[in-house]
Amino acid sequence: MVETGRHFLQIPGPTNTPLPVLAAMAKPTIDHRGPEFQKLGLDVLARIKPIFGTRNPVIIYPASGTGAWEAALVNVLSPGDQVLMFETGWFATLWNKMATKLGIRAEFIRSDWRAGADAAAIEARLREDKGHAIKAVCVVHNETSTGCVTNVAAVRAAIDRANHPALLMVDTISSLASIDYRHDEWGVDVTVAGSQKGLMLPPGLSFNAISDKALAVSKTNAFPRSFWDWHEMIAINDKGFFPYTPATNMLQGLKVALDMLEAEGMANVFARHDRAAEATRRAVRHWGFETVCRQPSDYSSSLTAVMLPEGHSADALRKTILERSNMSLGNGLGILADKVFRIGHLGDFHDLMVTGTLSGVEMGLAACGIPHRPGGVQVAMTHLLGNGAPVAEAAE
Repeated sequence: MVETGRHFLQIPGPTNTPLPVLAAMAKPTIDHRGPEFQKLGLDVLARIKPIFGTRNPVIIYPASGTGAWEAALVNVLSPGDQVLMFETGWFATLWNKMATKLGIRAEFIRSDWRAGADAAAIEARLREDKGHAIKAVCVVHNETSTGCVTNVAAVRAAIDRANHPALLMVDTISSLASIDYRHDEWGVDVTVAGSQKGLMLPPGLSFNAISDKALAVSKTNAFPRSFWDWHEMIAINDKGFFPYTPATNMLQGLKVALDMLEAEGMANVFARHDRAAEATRRAVRHWGFETVCRQPSDYSSSLTAVMLPEGHSADALRKTILERSNMSLGNGLGILADKVFRIGHLGDFHDLMVTGTLSGVEMGLAACGIPHRPGGVQVAMTHLLGNGAPVAEAAE
């Protein structure tokens, strides 16, 4: 079969890379020790900070988000240290597995994957820890496998109420530059992120935003590290350079991605994601399906995970949609395998891409004979029409 038209990449990351970013990455590679790169390095290292909501250093690694997880752990912990994690879904589980492999004692608060992390449960466990054996609390801000968001400010408040010195470490891999996030204001010590979602880049860059407290701890912890070491990075980043060869062309793309985010304004970026997410959820409800996320307070603006009725294969639906409409949707992970499909609505997109995506889903449901109420796309369109700024301007 010959595919025509553009491919709809509607997984929750990697997301579509805008043409200006691709063009910047396609420029000739520059000398990573020369003055042109120094100017680039100083620019992106300074301008990435507001994206995290921090004035402190943000470390940029040539790695995936998994690398940023490892960097976060080895810079503030020591072998044998204990951490408290919350099982919000597949990616929280992977972070837990990594910590265990590194020789960290990772305690997991279990859940059914249908909500964000429970701040009250975290507080209760920390109150039990009279000897302060727990050195860090690790949570995923936006759980990519479920579409559930954790209230990070509430987790910080829980730690503070327990009068516990544990560091707060947060994964924002699928929420940064898509959902409001405030590293400094919320008292986060280490924020983990990747380039391939809200930042609109291909996979290849990862980030650690760090607090003064985390930086102080990293000077005395006992984990050996070289590639991941914050201090070597910070020392040379101050001059615009990196201690080893960085991903030069990815950094050229990051500069343009930051240009685009700044031009739109982060408040508008977040509002665009919120609007797309609500339109998607309204379509899903009209079809007669549940989202994995139960509580409206925990709804994600980056993706929507949709549960199919018992007896219907989400993977078969995804396969049909790919073959008929040239559109990729996210699969169910772990305990949600073949039960759930995930619609990504983050990164570089607009309202018409949202309705196009939902049209592809609705046609796929009909093609697969999955019982649903037609008309979900119209419901989404009505929401988008009522919330679009151009309509309000025309009414005036």
